[in-house]
Amino acid sequence: MTPALHPTRLLCGNRVLDLSRPQVMGILNVTPDSFSDGGRFHLRDSALQHAAAMVAAGASLIDVGGESTRPGALPVSPEQELERVAPIVEMLVAELDVIVSVDTSSPIVMLEAAQLGAGLINDVRALRRDGALAAAAATGLPVCLMHMQGEPGDMQGNPQYADLLAEVCAFFTQRLAACVQVGIAQDRLILDPGFGFAKTLQHNLSLFKHLPALQVFARPLLVGVSRKSMIGQALGRDVDQRLAGGLALAALAVAKGAKILRVHDVPETVDVLRMIAAVEAAEYEG
Repeated sequence: MTPALHPTRLLCGNRVLDLSRPQVMGILNVTPDSFSDGGRFHLRDSALQHAAAMVAAGASLIDVGGESTRPGALPVSPEQELERVAPIVEMLVAELDVIVSVDTSSPIVMLEAAQLGAGLINDVRALRRDGALAAAAATGLPVCLMHMQGEPGDMQGNPQYADLLAEVCAFFTQRLAACVQVGIAQDRLILDPGFGFAKTLQHNLSLFKHLPALQVFARPLLVGVSRKSMIGQALGRDVDQRLAGGLALAALAVAKGAKILRVHDVPETVDVLRMIAAVEAAEYEG
């Protein structure tokens, strides 16, 4: 049976995200140790300036993260994460016309960010920390659930799957059911396959190739591959030389059904989406 299409309007706090077309989520890391831009945007003025530039370039969401989830990253306390994230969320909500997403697994950060006006919870651990399900339900906000084995500190040690796609699908089936059980409606949920999280290069490439299989859940798909090691490994490029590969994957992700692209390079990704839209809107010239 063909699954029902996911809704094209997602209520994110007091703003609405239009999912009738692909949208760009700009990354704003307010951590000292993120793999690509660690330490650059943890000060208020520079964070606001960078976020404003991404919004001006066409980002519909800004994803604020206070805990690095790069391979090998050490966890931070919820209190330290909240200290990093809360003032930035509050500032962005006050200053910019954009949906502010909070990239967190911590219940207290979810609750406080929602109080400050955040519109989306983006959790790499898919609400598996103690108290996260209840906290996310209490916020009333949409949630992005990401697939990952283990924790960021050990996830790339030796990731193994008997059947990668089947195991990813089983994970999402279980997490969707857990969300519904605590009162988080399925129409508030987004799925992220978790590229680069507990996956080898071949795992990443195969999962990307078969991305349309995740449409069985009838939920919007978020894809985040910007500057990631899968590009570096496939092309032999350092982190500052991965733009072309990232843009190729952005276009391919949209072709395979992704609705949100989480990226560092917002202007270039927006141009990719505009070019795709221009072609798709063209009338036949006989």
